[in-house]
Amino acid sequence: MKVVIIGGGAGGASCATRLRRLDEYAEIVILEKSRENSIATCGLPYYIGQVISDEKNMHVASAKTFHELFNIDLRLNCEAIGVDPQNKTVRIKNGENIDYDKLVLAMGNSPVVPNISGLDQQPYFVVKHLQDAEKIKTFIAAHNVFSAAVIGGGFIGLEMAENLCKLGIDVSLIELSDQVLPPLDADMVGQVHQELRRHGVRLILGDQIKSVTNREICLNSGDKMTVQMIIVAAGVKPETDFVRHIGLDMTADGLIQADEYMRTNIDDIYACGDCAAVKNAVSGRFVSVPLAGPANRQGRLIADHISGKAYKYGGTLGTGAVKIFDLTAAFVGMNEKQLGKIQQNYHKIITWDKSNAGYYPDAEPLTLKVLYDDEGKILGAQAIGAKNADKQIDVIATIMRLNGHADDLRDAELCYAPPYSSAKSPINMIGMVIQNMRQGLIQPFFGTDFKDMFILDVRPKRMYDLEHIAGAINIPAAEIRSRMNEIPRDQNVLVHCVKGYTSYVVCRILMQHGYTNVFSYAGGWQQYKTESRK
Repeated sequence: MKVVIIGGGAGGASCATRLRRLDEYAEIVILEKSRENSIATCGLPYYIGQVISDEKNMHVASAKTFHELFNIDLRLNCEAIGVDPQNKTVRIKNGENIDYDKLVLAMGNSPVVPNISGLDQQPYFVVKHLQDAEKIKTFIAAHNVFSAAVIGGGFIGLEMAENLCKLGIDVSLIELSDQVLPPLDADMVGQVHQELRRHGVRLILGDQIKSVTNREICLNSGDKMTVQMIIVAAGVKPETDFVRHIGLDMTADGLIQADEYMRTNIDDIYACGDCAAVKNAVSGRFVSVPLAGPANRQGRLIADHISGKAYKYGGTLGTGAVKIFDLTAAFVGMNEKQLGKIQQNYHKIITWDKSNAGYYPDAEPLTLKVLYDDEGKILGAQAIGAKNADKQIDVIATIMRLNGHADDLRDAELCYAPPYSSAKSPINMIGMVIQNMRQGLIQPFFGTDFKDMFILDVRPKRMYDLEHIAGAINIPAAEIRSRMNEIPRDQNVLVHCVKGYTSYVVCRILMQHGYTNVFSYAGGWQQYKTESRK
């Protein structure tokens, strides 16, 4: 059996090495159009920022390893330019045709470079290959770079902004949307914006570059700035142009549709990784999640299927995390915008907690958001914090993968010791809040539109005197029962505290005294500060 794999990245390399472990006698050929294979692409920003100092650490596996240990015919600088499914051949750029029994399409993606007037005359860079990183490092050193613009607020854009800042470079991050990091909802991303600005990043949202002349950037808004270099991180597109006309089922944006075994609609052709569209585990719709984890697992699954050890790919949840200076933002499943697009009804809750026991030194704030449906099925979650944000999302992702329920958050039995968590972990706490909401014990409030509401601030008076929502009335929680006559019964009452727990307690007191129009501010004053200043 001869298996040809187009692409030597995460999906292709995983497929090839797994296949060899299962079949010593298969002929395995990898066609990689670049001069690199198995590069730690996700680490490139950190290599540029000298967090990873040794170039050797960027190589997951060498070409020598593929040849000598795995007996795989790895061909670098070998670009596939066509596929003939009828004759089962792949045509490469030098004119050679390579036959196959099984074909794996794992070409990945390539950076999108916007059509900006004058950009091609400026020093601009993309971040895809190790050679891109080397070019950036060389340019910074040779030109003593002290100013740069980053186009795009996704993973690569944020990581490049951080690492350039750590090199002492003044960074402007330009994002067309009104927020960075699209997987996060608007009520969560404010902390990321604040963190970027806190570290000196000039954050430009809702704008884009119109033109560049002599290193002067002109934005659509009319603002101008001069920088020495530009990093383009404006998204990616699948590397599938050369197979668009062979009869594959593809999405409008060029992703190859694959079934639960990563098979395409053409016999003996598989697809995996960033060039493939697979079912979203929440919506059931075809999506692409360009992350290394899914690509590796998909490649392994294909090798098993080819070897007769078939099992199904359970869909992609889109679990991910990104470091932004001292914060981590993590997420899984769908966000509010995505749920709105598919017209999925949902409920949400936001909690502010601590990364570990609050009495233990160095406990950090941790914000957690969960989206769920009427039946309590978890649809998505997001977490932000300096510590343990990824841990919360890993737990929720596992519960989602096992078709768990919101009650499973409440009941999850997780590690506890003061340095690591609280006796009631943030996962348990948000599960308990969801239970309260489903039982009608609390009505949460979100956002900063307080029109026609009586705002009741139940924090201690000293906190209220320092800073409060305009128009809010302060009645400390301990005085609620004795001053209940000051709270109107004919108006919606918004109760808020610091993080949301005390306001819940006060709401329960009021509701048991006949109030039916009380709402607890989810996340309390902490959430208000984040949303009102994003």
